[in-house]
Amino acid sequence: MPAEDTNTRAWQIYGQRQMARAYTPPIPDRLGWTPWEGIGPGAEVLGDVAGRRVLDIGSGAGHHAVHLAQAHGARVTGIELSPTQHERAVSAHADVEGVEFVQADVTEYLAGVEPFDAAYAIGTLSFIDPHSSLPALRDGLHPGAPLILSLLHTDLHGRGPSTEVAPREQMILLRDDPPLPTQMWVLAPQLWEDLLTEYGFRVEAIELFPHPDESASVIQQLIRARRLPNRPARVSSRPRSTRAPAAHAAVGVGAILLSERGILLGRHNRGTLELPGGSVEAGEIFEDAVIRELAEESGLVARRGDVRLLGTLVDHVEGVLRITVGALVHAWQGQPATQPEESVGDWAWYPLDQLPDGLFVCSAQILAAWRPDLPIDHPPAHFTPFAHGTPAPMATGGLTRRSPQ
Repeated sequence: MPAEDTNTRAWQIYGQRQMARAYTPPIPDRLGWTPWEGIGPGAEVLGDVAGRRVLDIGSGAGHHAVHLAQAHGARVTGIELSPTQHERAVSAHADVEGVEFVQADVTEYLAGVEPFDAAYAIGTLSFIDPHSSLPALRDGLHPGAPLILSLLHTDLHGRGPSTEVAPREQMILLRDDPPLPTQMWVLAPQLWEDLLTEYGFRVEAIELFPHPDESASVIQQLIRARRLPNRPARVSSRPRSTRAPAAHAAVGVGAILLSERGILLGRHNRGTLELPGGSVEAGEIFEDAVIRELAEESGLVARRGDVRLLGTLVDHVEGVLRITVGALVHAWQGQPATQPEESVGDWAWYPLDQLPDGLFVCSAQILAAWRPDLPIDHPPAHFTPFAHGTPAPMATGGLTRRSPQ
C-alpha cells in the first residue's frame, strides 16, 4: 500500500477513536512544539502573526490554530486531510473568529490559494513525502515567510533518523487501542536542511529536544526555516565554439578507510600503493564517486551517509590542473578483494606506524592532509578543508592549507 494511503487510513481511524471518546484537547496557554509541556519555545518563533494569514499543516483537532487566533490575533487556516480529524475541529471550533478549517490535501490546496504569511506543522509534515510537500509550501508562502516544523528525530525504540529520503514504519499509539501503523519520513537534520535548501528555503536554526525523562529515548527536532525571495529570471549562456575544449584539469577522489588493522591500500598494476578512488564522472557528486569507486575497485559497499568529505587538494601535473577530494569512510560492508579487470587490487590493511614506501602521489597527499603527523613525502599541494572537515594547521612535506572559502 502506498505511504499516502497507509497514513490516510491511520489518521481516519485515529479521528474515529477520538470522536468515540468525545475527546477534545484543551486550547493550550502557549504553542508547544513537542509532546512535553514547557519544553522548547512558543509561538514567538513564528514572529508577529497578528492580522497575518497563517497555515496550520495537519491541524488535527484544531486547538493550536485556535490558540494562535485568540492569543496572537492570527488569521489561521487549518488544513487537514483526514475527514474525521477535520470533523473534530469543526464540531468544536467552527464559530471561532479568525480560524477556518479546510479538509483537503495540502499540496493540492496550496496550488489554488493566495500565498500565506507563515506556516507551521507540529509533528505532521513527516507523514508527507518532502519532495511533494516542500515545493508546494515554497509556492504557497510569500517570500520571507517563516516555515516552522516540529518533527520526530529518535523514536520510542531508540531508532535515530534516516540519511535517505525514504519513509519507514512508525506506530501511532493511543491509550490501550491497537497501534496504528504509518509511514513516516524520519530524516536527519542535515537531510532536512538539504531538502529545504533545494526547494527554496533558508534554514535558520535546528534544535533537538530530548524527552524530559532521561530514561526515554524520544527526541524531537524543531526546524526554523524561511522562504527565500523569488529568483531572478534566468539569463542565457552559450559555448564559445562548437569545438570540444582541450583537457586542462583532472578531478578525482580518494577514500580513507581506517580499521583496527590500519589503513586500506591496494596495489596498482604499475606498482604504486594507493587508497580506493579514481576519477569523478560527469554529473557525479563527490560522495557518490567515492561510493562507486570503492565498490568497483574493492567490492566494499558504503552509503552516502557513511562518507565525510575532508577537502580539496590542488596541484599541477605536466601543465594539467589536478583536483583531488579526500574523503573519510566511517562504515562499510564486505571484505576488500581484487575485482576483475580493475587496475588496483591485492588490498591489505597497513598500520599507520608501518605505512609502506611507494604510495601514489594523490593518496600520499590525502593522507598527509588528514593526518599531518604522518611521515609522508609528496609533491606540494594546496589543501582547502571543507567547513565540517579537519582543522587546518600548517602541514609538513610541502602541503599548504587554505581556510574554507
